[in-house]
Amino acid sequence: MTASAQKNIDALNDVLGKTFRLYVQTHGYHWNVEGPNFRQLHATFEQQYQNLWAALDEIAERIRTQGAYAPGTVAALMALAGPEDPPAQSAGDMVSKLIAAHEALATTLRDAIAVSADAGDEVSAGILTDRLEWHEKELWMMKAGTR
Repeated sequence: MTASAQKNIDALNDVLGKTFRLYVQTHGYHWNVEGPNFRQLHATFEQQYQNLWAALDEIAERIRTQGAYAPGTVAALMALAGPEDPPAQSAGDMVSKLIAAHEALATTLRDAIAVSADAGDEVSAGILTDRLEWHEKELWMMKAGTR
C-alpha cells in the first residue's frame, strides 16, 4: 500500500471515529433533553443521530473498499474519536456542545477531503463532501435556533 493510500485510510478512520463520538453524544442528548423546547430538540436530535448512524456504515464500508479493515469495537472507535465532552447540564448546553462538535467534525472532513483528493480517491472525497454538506446545514439550523 502506498503512503498516500494509507494516509487516505487514516483520514477516513479519523472521520469514522469522530462521527461515532458525535453519534453517541447526540443519541444521549436525545434521551436526556428537558425543558420548554423538549419536543423540538428531541425530534431534532433523533434525526441527527439517525443520519450519523447511517453515515458510520457508509464510511466504514468505504474503508473496506480501500483494502483496510474498519475499526470494529467500541474501544477502537473511541480511540479514534478523541476525548469526550463533560455531560451537558441543560438543553441550551446540549445545543452549544453539538454546535462545537459539528464544527470540529466539519474541520476534520475538510482535511479528509483534501487527503482523499491528493490520493486520487474521488469517491471518498465525494462521500466526505456530502457529509460536510450535511454538517454545515445542521450547523446553520442549530445556530439559527439560538439567536
